[in-house]
Parts: sequence; structure tokens; C-alpha cells
Amino acid sequence: MVPHDTQSLLVPRFQRSEIVGFLAGLGTTFAADPDLVAMYRRKSSVGMNPRMAAIMGAFQILWVYYGLLIVSRPVIAWNVIAVAINFLSVRAYAHFHCSGSVGNGDGVPPFKLKGANA
Repeated sequence: MVPHDTQSLLVPRFQRSEIVGFLAGLGTTFAADPDLVAMYRRKSSVGMNPRMAAIMGAFQILWVYYGLLIVSRPVIAWNVIAVAINFLSVRAYAHFHCSGSVGNGDGVPPFKLKGANA
């Protein structure tokens, strides 16, 4: 029992599956955005794992290629955006890590208590 793909009621020029694809892509694409925003706000790479963003970006490039093969606008569009977000995350990590900004943004190295004599 396969559901019949009809025109969208909201935007008739799109199929219903494309609308669902765009909504699903919106959620999964911007899932990495909070980490990127937090890193820029605190000007620190603490808690960020660049390998995760790099791996996700690499496989999202494959999703872009897959989207081109199946001619799917939602798959192509959302994964191009996701690749850019993951590239920015890795770039921000490298910037803050290499500049020595690995603390919590207040100049104190991570895991060091303020006022502790050690």
C-alpha cells in the first residue's frame, strides 16, 4: 500500500513529497546550527567535536550527489546548506582552537576552578 503523491495544497506547483522533504530537511539541516552559534557567542571551541561536523559534512556531500542523481530539489538544497554549516563549524573550531580560545570565554582554561591555587 503506497500513498499516492499528489500536488501540494499549499503550493500546487510542488508535489506533496517535496513539501515533506523540505520540512524534514529544515529540521535535520539546522540541527547543527545551535553548536555553531554557541561557539561564536562564547568565542571558544570548548565542547565542540570537529570530527563529528567533518564526518557529517563529508556524507552530506554524498547526499548532494544522490539528490542530483534522483533530481530531488529538497535533497540537494538542504544538504548544500548543511555542508556549509558543517564547514563553518569546522572552520570556527580551527579558528578558536588555533587562537588559543579554548576556554569558556572568560580567559579561564577549561576545567580550572576560579580562585583555585594549583
